[in-house]
Amino acid sequence: MIINADLHIHSRFSGATSDKMNIETISLEAPRKGVNVVATGDCLHSGWMKEIKQCKCIDDGTFELNNTRFILSTEIEDQRRVHHLLYFPSFSSAEEFKDKIKAKSKNLETDGRPNVDLAGKEIAEIAKDLDTLIGPAHAFTPWTAMYAYHNSLEDCYGDLADYVSFIELGLSADTDFADKIQELHRLTFLTNSDSHSPHPVRLAREFNRFEVKDASFNEIKKAILRIGGNKPILNVGLPPQEGKYHESACISCFTHYTLEEAQRRRWKCSCGKRIKKGVKDRINEIADFEEPVHPEHRPPYIHLIPLAEIITKAVGQQNPFTQTVNKRWSELVTAFRSEINVLIDENIDEIAKVTAPAITEAIQAFREKRVIIRPGGGGQYGIIELPKKDSEAQNFSLGPKDKQTTLLEY
Repeated sequence: MIINADLHIHSRFSGATSDKMNIETISLEAPRKGVNVVATGDCLHSGWMKEIKQCKCIDDGTFELNNTRFILSTEIEDQRRVHHLLYFPSFSSAEEFKDKIKAKSKNLETDGRPNVDLAGKEIAEIAKDLDTLIGPAHAFTPWTAMYAYHNSLEDCYGDLADYVSFIELGLSADTDFADKIQELHRLTFLTNSDSHSPHPVRLAREFNRFEVKDASFNEIKKAILRIGGNKPILNVGLPPQEGKYHESACISCFTHYTLEEAQRRRWKCSCGKRIKKGVKDRINEIADFEEPVHPEHRPPYIHLIPLAEIITKAVGQQNPFTQTVNKRWSELVTAFRSEINVLIDENIDEIAKVTAPAITEAIQAFREKRVIIRPGGGGQYGIIELPKKDSEAQNFSLGPKDKQTTLLEY
């Protein structure tokens, strides 16, 4: 069977997270996006664990509510500020992991994403002992990523580097960027939302498509490890230009700089504030290849822009959180069952029957890769614009060799 999975979110128990990030709301909103499985996030927090246990238990590591499947996960920050994702096979393994790190954490019960005074290698050792999957979260972002503080997997995880089976690309990178680094070729790439809100512009803005025998923890684990015939068959995410750390830019005024300009200025903006190195520049610094070299197991990567963002531009709103945008989004998703269907699969003539002409034209522009993206940087998301003329269009790929036009092909 084929499933779509968002394997990195946060609960309302994490900092800067919406109060609406409760298990009930997530279970209802995920299928509207087109996602079957969600990783719980924050499962070391007692309050969130209690809420997760309200779900129907499918097996030791799989739970269900409103036909949405959940697997146990958390994100933790190590002593060097590097963030790690962990996927647990059972409640007991998560609770044992928590017991082993509690003496090293001051906020284990107050923040869903805890800090631990442990190195990456030490965290990986505990994970391996408990048969728990581990890998770097949003591996290239400049503040809390593995490659922000380390030059290699071994530098971060020591002799446990071989146990790491996946890496999360983050919003500012995609497969083409990451496969410039040779040590990553053996790993499975994950594309997840890292959502702090159930709003459709956040939840499942990135997701993975897996071929599995069942939507369970063990089957998803096999897909990440690429064993038993299970495997990832598609990564879906934002165009990396939309990520808020894609290019090097000032963290205050958001002026963008080339790597050479930033180095010449010693990473100080003309406004006096700090220039933060972008993901694009960091990857090019450590890349082994000028162009990506994809291993045979690497699935295609498709860029999707959230439907709410497209609607926002089409109807002339300032942000995607207005009642007008939500109404238009709900009309389309109700008519065509999920956001993914609207963006990729449904006939444009059918879409035109249920929404405004401006929205239909905007969706068509997205499908034809005529959406303009002004790159993000310094902590500011990239800006999406609808084209005024063909020459302004941002040339970003919807898939390999720009030939992919429908998710149903995968």
